[in-house]
Amino acid sequence: MNVRKTFLALALAGAFVAPVAVHAGTVVVDIAPPAPVYEQMPARQGFIVTPGYYRFDSERHAHTWVKGEYQPERRGEHYVASEWREHEGRYQFNEGRWERDR
Repeated sequence: MNVRKTFLALALAGAFVAPVAVHAGTVVVDIAPPAPVYEQMPARQGFIVTPGYYRFDSERHAHTWVKGEYQPERRGEHYVASEWREHEGRYQFNEGRWERDR
């Protein structure tokens, strides 16, 4: 009898949690991020601005804003901003990164 109650409690608890999947550092959720916040950050010599983005907070089951920041320029590289992509009603987060120029 206790096994049934435990199983039922786990099943009900799972029904109220926003589905989140993490695969090799990739976050996929069913909740769309809000519209981006556009921040005004003045240019600084020798730096680039990495724009802010929404990160999914699995404890709060909500997106939270991460402010943009300054990063030192990297010769021969460019910054690709963080982004959310929708695919079949699910949203995948792609972390910002540096890539070599071609």
